Amino acid sequence: MSGIEKHLKEYLDYLEVEKNRSPKTRENYERYLTRFVTTMKLRTLGDVTEESIREFRARLSHENLKKISQSYYVIAIRNFLKYLVKRGMKALPPDRIELPKVSRREIETLEYSELERLVAAPKTSTFRGLRDKAILETLFSTGLRLSELCALPRYIDLDRGEITVRGKGDKLRIVFLSDSAKKAIKAYLEKRPDTEEALFMSLSKKGKVLGRVTPRSVERLVSYYARAAGIPNAGKVHPHLLRHAFATDLLINGADIRSVQALLGHANISTTQIYTHLTNKELREVHKAFHGRRRKN
Repeated sequence: MSGIEKHLKEYLDYLEVEKNRSPKTRENYERYLTRFVTTMKLRTLGDVTEESIREFRARLSHENLKKISQSYYVIAIRNFLKYLVKRGMKALPPDRIELPKVSRREIETLEYSELERLVAAPKTSTFRGLRDKAILETLFSTGLRLSELCALPRYIDLDRGEITVRGKGDKLRIVFLSDSAKKAIKAYLEKRPDTEEALFMSLSKKGKVLGRVTPRSVERLVSYYARAAGIPNAGKVHPHLLRHAFATDLLINGADIRSVQALLGHANISTTQIYTHLTNKELREVHKAFHGRRRKN
């Protein structure tokens, strides 16, 4: 094992044990960093230079990776360097590495009118429609990740409208249900014939309650209702778009970015700042519509 491989293993152990990050996070960081080390044939910490990182980034760019995908590699390298510096090791200062600028086009989102049509698409005359309506309302009301939605418990305080969620890195946070989400969940639960502890359940074709809902089944139902709502490129509409919509809706309506960071469960503010790019167009439209209207041409 080379010197840098030893430090890399120690960093990955640190992520999982001391920082309490999930095994999936460790797996992702290991993939990004191992590729950097092997591609650039690095042996020691001294081999991690601005030049080696620049060359690695150029290779990623030549592979036509999206900017946001390239940024995952760069973030992993920067965080690795932060760890090394914090441990008093001689390493390249992490602030010498700039993150790629992510263009607005690469962050998918829904227009608000599309979102409204999507959430209104389920036919609530059926039990399946009631469940699907509750799922869509909950996704938009809370900004939950797909895995967090699927893990929700059945017995929550709907009157209070608050749910404690265990997110990435096993961190707890509180999310809030809108009045429409509470109404949809209540209507769904009133028709539930079982006593299972999961909030959202998978259903058979005949509507029989099976086990806890799976991420794949939620992805399918979101795509199905996107088509039913007539949303362009409906096949590319996925649950995470409702998380995007949740964040941008808060920012456009004046929420401060730190509050949005807490509601989304982001460890770093830089992750939340991606959403400010999404609000720029909306803010320009507001400015155009309302600014200087009393002035004469």
